[in-house]
Amino acid sequence: MKFGYYSDKELPKSVALDRKPIVDYKTNSHGYRCPEFNVPDGKKNIVVLGCSHTFGEGLEDNEHWVHFISQHNTKRLRWWNLGQPGASADKVVRILYGCENVLFPKIIIVCWPYWSRRERLHAYPQSLISTDPLLKNENNETDKHNFLKNVFFVEKFAEKIQAKIFHCFSQEVYNIPEIVADGNWGNNVFSDTTIKHCWPVWDKHLGEGAQRERITRISLAKDSMHYGVEHHKRFAELFLGKFGGKLR
Repeated sequence: MKFGYYSDKELPKSVALDRKPIVDYKTNSHGYRCPEFNVPDGKKNIVVLGCSHTFGEGLEDNEHWVHFISQHNTKRLRWWNLGQPGASADKVVRILYGCENVLFPKIIIVCWPYWSRRERLHAYPQSLISTDPLLKNENNETDKHNFLKNVFFVEKFAEKIQAKIFHCFSQEVYNIPEIVADGNWGNNVFSDTTIKHCWPVWDKHLGEGAQRERITRISLAKDSMHYGVEHHKRFAELFLGKFGGKLR
C-alpha cells in the first residue's frame, strides 16, 4: 500500500544522501545507520526510531546509544537504527509505517525528538524545526497535541502488528498519561531522564556506590553540537536497566 509519501512496504530515503550530514557516515542505500533492508530469518527485528541523537550524529559507529543497546540479547534480537537527522514526531511515524512489510518489527523503540518539530510534505518531505517561519502559528498546545497524535499512531501500529513498544526522549521528557502497559500507567515509558540530561551523573543519595564526582567539562560529539559518548552510554545503561528484561 502506498499513498503519497506514506507506504507500508518502503522506508523513506534520506532527503540528501549525497550531502551532509548523511554523507559523513556509513549508511545503507536509504541513508540509515544500519545494514541494507534484506532481512534474514531466525531473529526478532527491533527498530529504534528518533532524530539525530538516535542516528548518532557527530559520533562513531560504536559511540551512539543505539549501538550500546544493540549489544543486548543479540542471539534473539536483530537491531535496526532508523533514526534520522532533523526528524520530527511526524517523520518518526512515517518511517515506522514504512518498515511494516520490510523489517516486520516485533519490538519498537521510539526516542521522541522535540515536539515543536513538524514534517511538511510538498515537493519533497521537509523537516521543520521550531524556528522555521512556517511554524510561526504553532504553540505549546498545538505541539502537545501533535505529539500525542503521533504517540497514538505508533501505539495503534504496535497493537495492530502485535509488537512491543517502548518510549523514551532525546532532549525533553513529555507526559504520555494515556498509555497503559502491563496493567500500569506508563509502564512502557522511560521518563526518568533524557539523552541530554542523563550526564553528568550526580546521585542524590549518599549510599554505597553513589556517583557524586563533580564534572565541569562538557561532553560533546565531534561536531561540537550533539551530546558526547558519555551521554549516550549512560542513557543506554539506564534504558536497559528499566526495559532490558522485556527486550527478548
